[in-house]
Amino acid sequence: MTQLLEIRDNIKVFFSKYDVFIIPVFKFLLALIMLLMINSKLGYMAKLNNTGIVLIVSLACSFLPSGAILLFGSLFSMGHVFALSPEVAIIVVVVYMLIYLLYLRFTPSESLCIVVTPMLFVCHVPYVIPVVMGLVGGPASALSVICGVLVYFTLHVVTQNAANVSGELADILGQIKLIIDSLIGNKQMMVFIAAFAITTIAVYIIRRLPIQHCWTIAMIAGAILNMLIILIGGLIYKAGFSFVGILFGSILAFLVGKVIEFFRFCVDYTRTERVQFEDDEYYYYVKAVPKMNVAAPERKVKNINRSHRRYVPQREEIPEEEYEEEYSEDEDMTIAEERTRR
Repeated sequence: MTQLLEIRDNIKVFFSKYDVFIIPVFKFLLALIMLLMINSKLGYMAKLNNTGIVLIVSLACSFLPSGAILLFGSLFSMGHVFALSPEVAIIVVVVYMLIYLLYLRFTPSESLCIVVTPMLFVCHVPYVIPVVMGLVGGPASALSVICGVLVYFTLHVVTQNAANVSGELADILGQIKLIIDSLIGNKQMMVFIAAFAITTIAVYIIRRLPIQHCWTIAMIAGAILNMLIILIGGLIYKAGFSFVGILFGSILAFLVGKVIEFFRFCVDYTRTERVQFEDDEYYYYVKAVPKMNVAAPERKVKNINRSHRRYVPQREEIPEEEYEEEYSEDEDMTIAEERTRR
């Protein structure tokens, strides 16, 4: 365990030292993967499929705030849908405006959640996002998760009905009605929205409880709750979920949650302390749980090559009394000699 804590501290020190370079690289890779997924799933506008444009936009996202990734992803997806059908693009714009109003009003700092949720759906592991957002976010994070689910299923419905909405402009109302009915009547989307919202709130509530191992309990309870809601909803609405995929996604959500706990909430319950004190107005009962930390090793500098000093013999010091006597005798002899010469 000590070695893991040392590795964690080294990673934190490395990140804090080079975050100026790490964060832009992370934004670039996230934007690049997102745009490539959009082009591979939609790809109706040939100009947006250009690799050079994708790289330039990804590079711009690396220097802009995190919300720019969501903005460019929305523009790319709307461009592809507009090339498919301008009428369907109106529906996508309305959905995006609704999401933007919810995002801006309640969770303005969680734009990456709306970006990552559709990407996890494409990778068939969306069950990770409600557990993670319940651990690192708050109750309002359920709205971010819902917005991400809505974005994915809106684009998914468009791709499923691409052959029916790419005809002549004579049946404009029919195309719009087809997309709206397919979106509202999508049972899988409704089950995912209910399951992810309830799981996010439940994980947040449990991990805030003053009990031991609250984060671990929240992860396990959230993964099981999410799995049960999706399976029960799939049976009721005959949505057709894969039990193996749900089980694998729940296990992956627990593992990702443990990694987050190790970096953000690694405490030692064996050293728990309870403190009680009071002031003029209140009595205070405090429970203090120390974090697991490793003391930084002290650096010891050892001199191997010793400096060779040259030996200088010291001069004998004459006592002050003897020096005065010798000086006085010499001075008397010098005066006597001068007198005889004269």
